[in-house]
Amino acid sequence: MKYIKIVIFLLFITQISIAQNSNRVFKKASVIKDDILNVEVNDGFYLIKFYNSKIVETSFIPKEETYSIKSHAVILDRNSTDVTFNEVSNYINFSSRGVSVKVQKAPFKISYFYKNEEITSEKQGYFKSKHIPLENVKGNIIAKETEKIEFNLTSDEILYGAGARALGMNRRGNRLALFNRAHYGYETHSELMNFTLPIVISSKKYMLHFDNTPVGYLDLDSKKDNSLTYETISGRKTYQVIVGDSWIDLIDNYTNLTGKQPLPPRWTLGNFSSRFGYHSQEETVNTIAKFKEEEIPVDAVILDLYWFGKEMKGTMGNLEVYKDSFPDMKGMISNFKKKGVKTVLITEPFILTNSKKWNDAVEKDVLAKDSIGNPAKYDFYFGNTGIVDIYKKEGKDWFWNIYKDILSLGAKGLWGDLGEPEVHPTWVQHATGSANEVHNIYGHDWAKLIFDGYKINFPNERPFILMRAGYSGSQRFGMIPWSGDVNRTWGGLQSQTEISLQMGMQGLGYMHSDLGGFAGANLDDNLYTRWLQYGVFQPIYRPHAQEDVASEPVFRSKKAKKLAKKAIELRYKLLPYNYNLAFENNQKGTPLMRPIFFEEDDKKLMTNASTYLWGKDFLITPILKDSVKTKEIYFPKTANWFNFYFDEEKIEGGQTKSVKVKQKSIPTYVRGGAFILMTDVIQTTDDYDDDKLELHYYYDVSVTESERTFYNDDGITANAFEKENYELLEFEAETCKRWLEIDLEAQLGSNWKSTEKEITLVIHNINWNPKKIKVDGKRIRISPENNVLKIPVKWNPKKELKIKITTK
Repeated sequence: MKYIKIVIFLLFITQISIAQNSNRVFKKASVIKDDILNVEVNDGFYLIKFYNSKIVETSFIPKEETYSIKSHAVILDRNSTDVTFNEVSNYINFSSRGVSVKVQKAPFKISYFYKNEEITSEKQGYFKSKHIPLENVKGNIIAKETEKIEFNLTSDEILYGAGARALGMNRRGNRLALFNRAHYGYETHSELMNFTLPIVISSKKYMLHFDNTPVGYLDLDSKKDNSLTYETISGRKTYQVIVGDSWIDLIDNYTNLTGKQPLPPRWTLGNFSSRFGYHSQEETVNTIAKFKEEEIPVDAVILDLYWFGKEMKGTMGNLEVYKDSFPDMKGMISNFKKKGVKTVLITEPFILTNSKKWNDAVEKDVLAKDSIGNPAKYDFYFGNTGIVDIYKKEGKDWFWNIYKDILSLGAKGLWGDLGEPEVHPTWVQHATGSANEVHNIYGHDWAKLIFDGYKINFPNERPFILMRAGYSGSQRFGMIPWSGDVNRTWGGLQSQTEISLQMGMQGLGYMHSDLGGFAGANLDDNLYTRWLQYGVFQPIYRPHAQEDVASEPVFRSKKAKKLAKKAIELRYKLLPYNYNLAFENNQKGTPLMRPIFFEEDDKKLMTNASTYLWGKDFLITPILKDSVKTKEIYFPKTANWFNFYFDEEKIEGGQTKSVKVKQKSIPTYVRGGAFILMTDVIQTTDDYDDDKLELHYYYDVSVTESERTFYNDDGITANAFEKENYELLEFEAETCKRWLEIDLEAQLGSNWKSTEKEITLVIHNINWNPKKIKVDGKRIRISPENNVLKIPVKWNPKKELKIKITTK
């Protein structure tokens, strides 16, 4: 830590800024604990600290309050960094090697700089507002006085964030409630959904994270006065400013702060059989049998609430097998497992007063309370209920014991539904605070409860935790979120790319939709197949719907079934590529679905959600309307793009082009110079053979060098990478005028047992006859067909393998 007092005027200060709060008076500043800046003002004090050179945290502590260090989101340990403290007559500069904080003494103001450019500043800073009562989404006043922090915006900033919404990519101009709430049957517009987040991301590549959990609002310049306001009922006055040198760097920094998503089991990337819901063991068994009969790949079956009761209403909270409908649940799950099908069971935090578990829950004191200390009871759709208080030890232990019983049946996944919580009266009291104080983190802490239980009782197993509500950092508990009860309409489909892209930017890389749509009785085969075709290139492949219309392709029309089968088979062929996307997300937080402006940082692309990147190398344009014959697509200028289904079509980047739309697929293009690792069609991921692969290379004469790395492990062991039980397959291409060389290398974890691989190298766009082909120095004779050259090779990953193709 350096302490430097200087009297020269700092060069980057160009003008006196407007005061952030005319009543706030600077008193003094000092550095405490070696690297935390304490700024004392007339009504309290600020603590400013760096986590590293790209993340800084500011907390305001009013005079009447004490500083709370507890964060539900942040887990990053602060790194020692070279921090400087400079003071002049009217300014203090507190700087890391990256971000700098400037405190203007009079009029008081805090500003943030990166690379000598201002990125944001407090406009009014912290203040209390007595004039406009804060209402919840039903219009009930939940606070007559609120607390706010207000920031300056530039007029050209585009804003993302605030969780899952259907608003368009640019969310500026909206005042958005931070109150997790289900929106049944939404379509193209939804201002409030299941998963709200106190996060704002700017097109200037910085992020503001308001590190506070009670309910509130984010106002993203709704008054058009270039201001951003966070408003809440209570809690910490703490926020982090995060910057990045690129979009991927920004998300990496944020997920370093709040946690990385654990690598899920490989079967998570397969096809799910799911509906609301399977009423009996017989019905479930027959459904999976139908998948096997039709040879449509499937990896999991999800059982909704009928597994613990015959009726939809009046049974929630039983949380034990209803044997009249499922006489041998354990046997059924075991038989499914032998077929490569894993079973996922639903749970909810609601215990109905007439359920089998009510008396036990009351006796063991596991429920949230009313104002006089009795178990809180209230009505909602499913009956009269209480809610498990996961904020007390008794509640956590009781709930985890339920999960241990479920997992002892052989279940490999857990579904936590209604975790907003869906109905959560303001008068309900939890061990750590009121409903309004824990409402937005209930799903987050519920996921944590399960994740922590796995670490203790199933430490070698990767959990699958399907939930629709959470908080900042929920990804670190392995939460797999979905976008709620979307309408089964074209409008419902149209909002899904935006929701997934936005949530991926906010750390939740596995946000996905109920493929085919959930709500309503719309039997539209074209909509269904287009949604499932899009699903190939979204994180989780899970058709799901109300039982009015079958969600499973095996029960659809012959034509829809054929098209769905083709899409699902492609999903399985892409398993090696997709598994590597999961690894990239685990390592750097990089979303599986990425906005097109990640590729080309152009203002005109910053609101585009109609075309996106699947990983680095696929350019995807879903078909979101009926009877589309052609589609206008912008192709980023950073590459040439090849039609994934038709090798002869090459499109130069940097142009918008009208392409023909085919019924059997959605427009899918691959970056020139890319390697795409694929496998044969398999019926379940249990059949995946990582020693028999297809390596596709998209030859582009303009790409002289190209390299890709693909991660692989056993697909099931927790923390396999950390345990050195993995392989990294490295493929490199080098091109000159006379030859193309492709090298295969591998990095092997110390505990990985390597075996020989059979790889079919498929080189696309070969519109010439090779003069000579050598594999590991030995000449072979193969000719291209339809511009594609296929070269079979055997490779020991412990050794480098060279393939050289002489062009002239």
